Amino acid sequence: MKVEEFDYVIVGGGSAGCVLANRLSEDGRYSVCLLEAGPSDNSLLIRMPIGIGFLVAGEKYNLPHHTEPEAHLNGRRLFWPRGKTLGGSSSINAMVYIRGNPGDYDDWEKAGNPGWNWQSLKPYFLKAEGNERGRDSHHNDSGPLAVSDLRWKTRAGEAFIRAATSAGHSANNDFNGQSQLGFGFYQVTQKNGRRCSAAAAYLHPAATRENLTVITGARVANLVMQGNTATGVQLIGGPEICARREVILCAGALQSPQLLQLSGIGDERQLKSLGIQPRLHLPGVGENLQDHLDVTQVVRVNRPITFSNSLWPTLKAAASLPRFLWGNGGMLTSNGAEAGGFSRSSFARGFADLQFHLTSAPLFDHGRHRPGGYGYSLHVCGLRPKSRGSISLRSTNPSDLPRIRANFLSEPEDLQVLIEGVEQAREIIEQPDLRQFHKHWWLPQRRLNSRSDIEEFIREHAESVYHPVGSCRMGDDPMAVVDGQLKVHGVEGLRIVDASVMPNIVSGNTNAPVIAVAERAAELILGRASSAAPAAVTEEVAVD
Repeated sequence: MKVEEFDYVIVGGGSAGCVLANRLSEDGRYSVCLLEAGPSDNSLLIRMPIGIGFLVAGEKYNLPHHTEPEAHLNGRRLFWPRGKTLGGSSSINAMVYIRGNPGDYDDWEKAGNPGWNWQSLKPYFLKAEGNERGRDSHHNDSGPLAVSDLRWKTRAGEAFIRAATSAGHSANNDFNGQSQLGFGFYQVTQKNGRRCSAAAAYLHPAATRENLTVITGARVANLVMQGNTATGVQLIGGPEICARREVILCAGALQSPQLLQLSGIGDERQLKSLGIQPRLHLPGVGENLQDHLDVTQVVRVNRPITFSNSLWPTLKAAASLPRFLWGNGGMLTSNGAEAGGFSRSSFARGFADLQFHLTSAPLFDHGRHRPGGYGYSLHVCGLRPKSRGSISLRSTNPSDLPRIRANFLSEPEDLQVLIEGVEQAREIIEQPDLRQFHKHWWLPQRRLNSRSDIEEFIREHAESVYHPVGSCRMGDDPMAVVDGQLKVHGVEGLRIVDASVMPNIVSGNTNAPVIAVAERAAELILGRASSAAPAAVTEEVAVD
């Protein structure tokens, strides 16, 4: 087959890949090829925010992974969806715009990564952000990633915020402003009521550039190496794509370590056990996996203040399609997870370690089970888990999904934090502002009268909230995979730019942080970014 050649070959058309495809081709000096394993994102379900309910549960735009049996979650295999289309998971997520806490990034620098503190990363969050509220010391209004307030909210969301303040929490209209703590409606990555994925924000505006080639349905089998230099990639059943300057892995926290291992880069004992000849012993590949574990309580309500999967409400939602298509409004602009907040457990170290999402619909089994009736789901997750898992190969077949050992709750403190989170959620649910709408509890089906009851409930029902990171972490120690320039240790011509490089998980949703990392990576690749913090940036956000 014909070998194609480009200056930069980007593997993965998710959030980071779309940013890099834009920024590297924008420079004009280099040819860029973006490879995406999934199809194009040309779907109404992707553009329509409420379509998330079908995208996560489906498989056309989602690559459904499952963990190995989780020892501390009653041996259950947990569902881990990953976006499989242009825009990656930003094309199927809940669009919640959260940066995390400044302390997260200061911790990254303390872990041996100069230039990756909050002072260094804030300019890249601002560079990306196009917030409809306007520009101030915390926000930008001219970046490509559209950020907006929700155009349609349910009565349940409004009642939830009132209930949270009645329970003693503060109200917060901007989780990315002066303080992260408190409860309110989330801002979302939407423009004119439509999803603004990384593909919509970065890739589509660059699609006509002659120096940018985008190939969908292109799944990579392994890296092509000459000695310890990456020179390209081999597609499954396709040609070799060569890189004159660099190969950049943007395949995410699950597939990036998998591709390294398939190429002989990883722990040599694991590789040899599968019959793979080790090319480079890099034992940290696939280790340090982290995710936010989420627990949901579901309440059935006595009037139509939420979405419902029953026939008449579904028909009513379908009838609002013209308002969405031509008026950019209505219930179809809802992201589902409209409201939420941040709080502390007794284990918090300085800033929030619990996050809440209020889904204005009864959510069971990630939306794959849809009982009729009106109801809401209140999620809570621990933001700073100590538990660490791993990604490893299941086989040498690149079409096989990797083996995921999340090791949720392997550190006892993580369980205690979640127990307190369930208690806080229960306290909010029991406030009069929400209780007036209650018909009955859907989940749990019986009252949790003790901490042992809550523990049992968590072990039986907790799930991933879809934020895997850390499996190719950045650092300068023997278990680090990339350095502060995001170059793979010991390999020339190879970088990783995605959530896998995060040393520690951030305190919130991970999409905006990945985009900021990619914005900074683009400047590092083009030689425009300093390894030190920009002197002109001053700290304005409090570390709660």
